[in-house]
Amino acid sequence: MTLLRFDPFRELDRLAEQTLSVGARALRTMPMEALRRGNQFLIYLDVPGVHPEDIDLTVERNVVSVRARRAPARREGDEVIIDERPYGEFARQLFLGDNLDPDGMTADTANGVLTLTIPVSEASKPRRVELGSSETGSSTGDATSGATGDRAGATTTTGSETASAADRPSTV
Repeated sequence: MTLLRFDPFRELDRLAEQTLSVGARALRTMPMEALRRGNQFLIYLDVPGVHPEDIDLTVERNVVSVRARRAPARREGDEVIIDERPYGEFARQLFLGDNLDPDGMTADTANGVLTLTIPVSEASKPRRVELGSSETGSSTGDATSGATGDRAGATTTTGSETASAADRPSTV
């Protein structure tokens, strides 16, 4: 089951930017933590100092795109003594597996963390499959249990009237 697909090209871009930006502005991506809790995925993206109105979150098919903008705190006329805080535009793309439901995704921001909650799709959730009986009638004409047996009050076959596997009902 694919949870989140790894994008090697994005990782290559991230590493190249980090390596080549020594002495320049720091990395322009948002640190992320992703985990599964029950029937949902939780994704936490660090966006410190970013106002909620400066976050753009879009979903297209199975791709979630996050863009955040942070402006410097300085004003015209300020004398900058030290400026180590990264600002500008930050971006991150997440490629969701087929087992997730992007239509049910919700987002919230608090304390500099953007939280995305993505439910697992109904088709990917574990489900119980009921088993039918594989017993068939004997050649002596004794009564035997049918597909679901007498427990469910279903069909009972006698003699050579045994149900084929295709005729037996099953619950999925």
